[in-house]
Amino acid sequence: MAASSALRLILGSSSASRRQILSEMGYKFTLLSADIDEKEIRKEKPEELVVALAHAKADAILEKMKNNGMMKEIVDSQETTLMITADQVVVHDGVIREKPSTSEEARKFIKGYSESHAATIGSVLVTNVKTGARKEGWDKAEVYFHKIPDEVVESLIEEGNVFYVAGGLLVEHPLTSPLVEAIVGTIDSVMGLPKALTEKLIKESLSEK
Repeated sequence: MAASSALRLILGSSSASRRQILSEMGYKFTLLSADIDEKEIRKEKPEELVVALAHAKADAILEKMKNNGMMKEIVDSQETTLMITADQVVVHDGVIREKPSTSEEARKFIKGYSESHAATIGSVLVTNVKTGARKEGWDKAEVYFHKIPDEVVESLIEEGNVFYVAGGLLVEHPLTSPLVEAIVGTIDSVMGLPKALTEKLIKESLSEK
């Protein structure tokens, strides 16, 4: 669904996958990113963690917008400005996994997906920048892999993209996509921005006066 001319959209993320998905949905948007220490925010349940992180990202970006004058411009405008922030973790064998920080951790993560399936838990938060109103939700998907050969694991680590995604989980990569046995849920959810949930939250935000 294409964006209305009266809607201004901000994607508060540096993720290439989220940029791609939001573009596929027909939206034009501005990119802003949050500089937060994600490890400072801890929650026991993955659903609560990803929602809390999406809120923290929104808070950080709103602060940045106040400091650079962008907020005043939005408040003075007739447009509705919505900001999308999101976060994702992988749950494997009951353990929450964020981005791997070392090669050893990435190797352990990726090899584990040969043994048992991974679940992705992803949040979406839509913030009305002018009113401060927020709409949130989360989505889950499961990914089942065939055995991932050691040479594929090492190639992924050497290339480095695994360090920028939750759990080092890459399903759309040319080396790993042939090894995906099944996905329960949607590919866009696994990639970090569930389209149906995002669309729903945007519509809910626009319907509020």
